[in-house]
Amino acid sequence: MPRKIISYNSNLKRLARQLRNNSTPGEIKLWQELRNKQFHGCDFHRQKPLLDYIVDFYCAELGLVIELDGRYHDGISEDDLKRDNELARYNLTVVRFSESEVMKDMLNVLRTL
Repeated sequence: MPRKIISYNSNLKRLARQLRNNSTPGEIKLWQELRNKQFHGCDFHRQKPLLDYIVDFYCAELGLVIELDGRYHDGISEDDLKRDNELARYNLTVVRFSESEVMKDMLNVLRTL
């Protein structure tokens, strides 16, 4: 089945690149597990613009968005819920982990995915 293209705000490209270049320790650690199709052969992208948002990790073939909360998050905000609902309209599943979970318990993070 062909991938469904999800449009994005092109003004976010520069910010997404900056975020990739300034990743948190948890993002770097999780990316080491997901990049180059290492995770079950799935192609993940990091700091990916989707709609009017930038998601931490995205896999089109799984319809999966992974968000790491922690360094800049204190729980799930109303904005996070709004974004999750908008992404759900495109049949995307959003999974959230804390920065701490990724840093201290990668095995269970990967098991959850």
